[in-house]
Amino acid sequence: MSRRSAKPPVLPADRFVRRSWHTPRGRTVSFWQRLGPPHLLVGSFVLLIALGTLGLKFLPGIYTGEPLSWGDALFTATSAACVTGLVVVDTGTYFTVQGQAFLLLLIQLGGLGMLAFSSLFIMALGKRLSVRAEMIAGDSRATGPGLNAKRLTLDVVLFTMTIEGLGAVVLWLLWSPEVGAREAVWPAVFHAVSAFCNAGFSTFSDSLIGFQKDPASLGVISLLIVAGGIGFLAMEESVLSVVSRDWRRRNRLSLHTRIVLATTFVLLVGGAVLFYFFEAQGTLAHLPQVDKISNSCFMSVTARTAGFNSIDYAAAGDSMNFLTILLMLIGGSPGSTAGGLKTTTFALIGLLAWSRFRSDPTTSVAGRSIPEETIQRATGLLVVSVVVVAVGLFALTATDPLSQFENRFLIRLFEVCSAFGTVGLSMGVTDDLSPAGKAILTLLMLMGRVGPLTLAASLVVNRSKTSNYRFAYEDVVVG
Repeated sequence: MSRRSAKPPVLPADRFVRRSWHTPRGRTVSFWQRLGPPHLLVGSFVLLIALGTLGLKFLPGIYTGEPLSWGDALFTATSAACVTGLVVVDTGTYFTVQGQAFLLLLIQLGGLGMLAFSSLFIMALGKRLSVRAEMIAGDSRATGPGLNAKRLTLDVVLFTMTIEGLGAVVLWLLWSPEVGAREAVWPAVFHAVSAFCNAGFSTFSDSLIGFQKDPASLGVISLLIVAGGIGFLAMEESVLSVVSRDWRRRNRLSLHTRIVLATTFVLLVGGAVLFYFFEAQGTLAHLPQVDKISNSCFMSVTARTAGFNSIDYAAAGDSMNFLTILLMLIGGSPGSTAGGLKTTTFALIGLLAWSRFRSDPTTSVAGRSIPEETIQRATGLLVVSVVVVAVGLFALTATDPLSQFENRFLIRLFEVCSAFGTVGLSMGVTDDLSPAGKAILTLLMLMGRVGPLTLAASLVVNRSKTSNYRFAYEDVVVG
């Protein structure tokens, strides 16, 4: 018998297609069994947006006046479900308390759903992100025998409700002396949930501009934003490391958590310093020194997917607005309620550039080498995100002239990046956009929430199979 392996038979095209609908044992795979995590993630948000749109159109008693049009209802539901914060009407005056509660429900479901789903998905990938995840197998496609999805989901819900509850209590204590104990309950609850979910919706007509001289309120909301944007798994590992009884193992954080914490710290401090430098003599010139510092810190926090504003961005300088655009694109951390490229992607791209500058073929940090697959995934996410933003900006330029505004290019870029980064900050032109412009931002908000690569993967009917061959190498001149 020949030692050479026999060539696999060539199957007819129609037979190959039919076999792709069956398992290796020949059992038929149903439609729901063929849905992977990307499909479920995108589908859950599409369903939530659809239900939110119908609710905004047909629920009684949620408006103080005329209801929203279909286009504006879809835009508002998408903004709430994707925890973005872009609005076409004033949330505090256009909606009743019942309408605000409905929006808050969409925000909570969107934020909690993303937090739970992403935490489950990351742990299922076998990443060493927490104490419980150490038992998970390292294969990138394994579900992990140590994964307890029910327990993790309950932990995420408990984590969310605890932080939101504490934030609401503290905000109520801060606001009660001025507006009254009863009147402060609903704004405190609404802003605690909106801040933790990085949504940016506010019941105040001027967002948080009225709190420019209230460092305590800005500080509490900033802490809620950071807690929601740092990611459940990184937060869990950090807390367990601090409260560990064994002091020798207290600082043994995973590389993921160390990168998240370090990058978040650098972005927050660096952003605050630059915001102070750009606007201390501008939009913050009328404030005392303490308030200048507190507002600079708050702007550095909120620019990374939160969406609250304590200043008028239309009155700010171009340097500050461009810095805000960069922070909006970076966003929060994986496994969080935040959007954007994510802090780890930003850090890995920087580490890749540094390693190439040193002619090092391996990307390393803190005595660890980053897998090439992870580097390629980060690079792909950056490329796809830049393309999506560029296409969105071009589409908005073609459909919305915004002739009544000056500096229109920066305004459009600000809106596009705010929508794609699920931030919610605006230079005051969102409600002036045409229906086509609002539709573009609606699509960008959805894509920014589920992630460009996740959305692309969800559109693939059949999973790609690993090829047993490759083509010959041939170099291409670059640079």
